[in-house]
Amino acid sequence: MTWFTLPVDNLLCRCLGISITVWFTLLFVFIIVPAVLGVSFGMRRLYMRTLLKIFEWAMLRMEMGAKEKNQELYKPYSNGIIAKEPPSSLQQEIQELRGSACLRSEPEFEMADIFYFCRRGVESIVDDEVTKRFSAQELESWNLLTRSNYNFRHISLRLTVLWGLGILIRYGVLLPLRVTLAVTGIGLLLVLTSLVGFLPNRELRSYLSEKVHLMCYRICVRALTAIITYHNRENKPQNGGICVANHTTPIDVIILANDGYYSMVGQVHGGLMGMIQRAMVKSSPHIWFERSEVKDRHLVAKRLGDHVADKTKQPILIFPEGTCINNTSVMMFKKGSFEIDCTVYPVAIKYDPLFGDAFWNSSKFGMVNYLLRMMSSWAIVCSVWYLPPMNKEEGEDAVQFANRVKAAIAAQGGLVDLIWDGGLKRGKVKDAFKEEQQKLYSKVLVEGVSVQTWTILHIVTLNSKHANQCTD
Repeated sequence: MTWFTLPVDNLLCRCLGISITVWFTLLFVFIIVPAVLGVSFGMRRLYMRTLLKIFEWAMLRMEMGAKEKNQELYKPYSNGIIAKEPPSSLQQEIQELRGSACLRSEPEFEMADIFYFCRRGVESIVDDEVTKRFSAQELESWNLLTRSNYNFRHISLRLTVLWGLGILIRYGVLLPLRVTLAVTGIGLLLVLTSLVGFLPNRELRSYLSEKVHLMCYRICVRALTAIITYHNRENKPQNGGICVANHTTPIDVIILANDGYYSMVGQVHGGLMGMIQRAMVKSSPHIWFERSEVKDRHLVAKRLGDHVADKTKQPILIFPEGTCINNTSVMMFKKGSFEIDCTVYPVAIKYDPLFGDAFWNSSKFGMVNYLLRMMSSWAIVCSVWYLPPMNKEEGEDAVQFANRVKAAIAAQGGLVDLIWDGGLKRGKVKDAFKEEQQKLYSKVLVEGVSVQTWTILHIVTLNSKHANQCTD
């Protein structure tokens, strides 16, 4: 019996050894070497086009199956629950509520004014434009992923088989490949940046550090099967500046660092993230803050200012929103990075949710769970636009400058420009927002009195002139 099983064991070992050798050879030739050289064979683009054709076929099958069974194919999809009228000023709406009220010489509150604030409050509760920015973006059609499914896979047998085949491909082929690539990229980043950090020559260390970072980030991009289209590369961030971008996911860093060399800014972490931070800072001037230093605005501004003052250092990469938004809008930019006297390079990032939702809902998924979802998606497809550099204008403060940059990013990426703070994801509305509404209402009362007083004086003056003409 022992004599019979030995050849079988040897055969299994040989097959396993050959499979591992072929696996790592293909990995090295088709992924790691192109990442080192910064080239692409176009396989990811071909993969994306193939997926689009499969999704189109699946949509036709779903439409046919839905008609045969008289089922609702789509989950109701809309940008808002309430059909809102075009925005108008507070003063106009208050005047419409009051109607043809008599003119008064003193400011006075009217009961009708309450209905304006009640209506706005109910609209905000029913169709909250802030809270829905922290949930996954809805799809108009199914992408054969259970996480975005509305019972579409049960419409036909062929569609069910295709869905099952997709699970086997994503978890049996793509996920192991992507995990291998991710481990390779992170491992190389840890080892090579540590080794480069020991070089005494600053210029050589900086040159090799840039090449190592680009290579490792390109491998990590391939670990996500990320298909990225970069626009207007002539506007790429330059040394001595700050690159600011809208924030959807932690992999925004990898998406941008795949095409440029940046200094990262962040808080010191422990564990694996802390190891990566310590290795990176040995070869490149990244800026890490201790937990106790993060709230010290003057210290943060000084370290950022010292960095951009040195034109030999790479641009700083910052996400001013401070939290992840679901890629449908851009929320308030923190003013800290706009108080520094330097050129700001805006970047707009827009993901295509059809192939996989990149948004990280940190209140629902941990980092490991989130990365598993990313690596088990079909792909990460996005577009990146480098906008023309912007500088603070004369008489413009940091808040106005931040809003101007935010508006430019929103317009280019096709995102909704919101004034709300992303901190509302976990916090309460600041008193400043409530006070602002109170000030606007007070201003309406005061201006209303001024207009009414001017109108009365104007009428009296005209009557006096008319009386004098009659007397003459």
